[in-house]
Amino acid sequence: MSELKSIYPVTGELVGSYPELNSVEIDSILSEVSSAFNAWRGVVIQDRCQYFKNMSEILRARQNEFARIMALEMGKPLKQGKSEVEKSAFGCTYYADIGPELLKNKPVITEFSESYINFQPLGIILGVMPWNFPFWQVIRFAAPTMIAGNVVVLKHASNVQGCADAIEGLFLEAGFPLNVFRNLTIGSSKVDEVIKNPLVKAVTLTGSTPAGKAVAKKAGSMLKKTVLELGGSDPYVVLKDADLDQAVNACIAGRLLNSGQSCIAAKRFIVDVSIESEFENKLVDAMKKQEVGDPFSDKTTVGPMVSINARNALQSQVKSSIKAGAKLVYESEMLDIPNSAYHPVTILNNVKPGMVAFDEELFGPVASIISAKDEQEALALANNTRFGLGASVFTSDIEKGRRIAERELEAGTCFVNDFVRSDPRLPFGGVKESGYGNELSSFGILEFVNIKTISIR
Repeated sequence: MSELKSIYPVTGELVGSYPELNSVEIDSILSEVSSAFNAWRGVVIQDRCQYFKNMSEILRARQNEFARIMALEMGKPLKQGKSEVEKSAFGCTYYADIGPELLKNKPVITEFSESYINFQPLGIILGVMPWNFPFWQVIRFAAPTMIAGNVVVLKHASNVQGCADAIEGLFLEAGFPLNVFRNLTIGSSKVDEVIKNPLVKAVTLTGSTPAGKAVAKKAGSMLKKTVLELGGSDPYVVLKDADLDQAVNACIAGRLLNSGQSCIAAKRFIVDVSIESEFENKLVDAMKKQEVGDPFSDKTTVGPMVSINARNALQSQVKSSIKAGAKLVYESEMLDIPNSAYHPVTILNNVKPGMVAFDEELFGPVASIISAKDEQEALALANNTRFGLGASVFTSDIEKGRRIAERELEAGTCFVNDFVRSDPRLPFGGVKESGYGNELSSFGILEFVNIKTISIR
């Protein structure tokens, strides 16, 4: 029997192992969840919302416990884990508060005596979720999806099954009916099997672009809807009139959150040549103040990467870029811990198109500085990527920043004078190879419903 394993990335020690479900067990769970849907869709929406308010209270009460599980399974610094749990709790209450209004019938004036838009759930929604935000990623799709009357099966990342089990337990503790949310302990090779099951009606995936393409291909062949939030190579454009201290603080926060392992992390810092030297000096000074170390220490701002393989892949990308002409500006001391997955906090300059550090997603604590002769070239460099998830622009001219964010940057989420992050109140999604569809906000709750027209004469 195959097993999924969680490994503590600081020492390489085994945290837990979980037997993988076989095909018979998968079909049995899907059947149970399908049966639960027939009852769940009939629960009045106010009651569905109350369950998520219950969950919000439990998340806050058990915040330290859940942060500890994340630190063990994927190395997230404890303080950041606590913040993730708080954000998950806020997401629950946000949707519980706005869900009934968003899903009310919407009247439309036509020649009929009555016409309106009605919203009906689809059934089982499969969520294929990543390890980097193991609680938030699940809650942010499950809360709106289930408040809309759907039921959920979760295929979580193989290395965070402790988190997955804890989340499934959360639903039971909050009083949800049995089987409206189930965790499938399976590896990636069995995702196709779940998608092909006729009981599964749609799929949402957060992960790499190759994984998204594979899921989209399989789901598309079955005419099942998908929402995909994929990779990113977010540009932060720092114009010559920017407040450099503000820009550097945002760039540090955007680059190093979750040890740089985020689709919407700041990946490429595109800086006007007239301020490049000053920006670099300030960025180095700020990077030197970062504390790389034990995820259980409150002082730690950068923990280990999720695995040694992930660390080695990032090292290879850095070496390739330096060989192609990038300049190593700063590299923190490498922690001497056997079998650990730490990567030094790193800054590269002289990064150009054609280099790995420009063209690919660097999923870890490595910042790439790219010089631009003027605003026009900076924006061209920012958009010279196959990704389009997030982007930021830094300028003292707010109207210029607004124009650039609205019209010039090719991304689904654009910030002016701050780092990119998701917020339950705002839609979140990408363009180009960063995916399609939206999570969060009013748009997220409508992704997995039958938007039904009703007309009465």
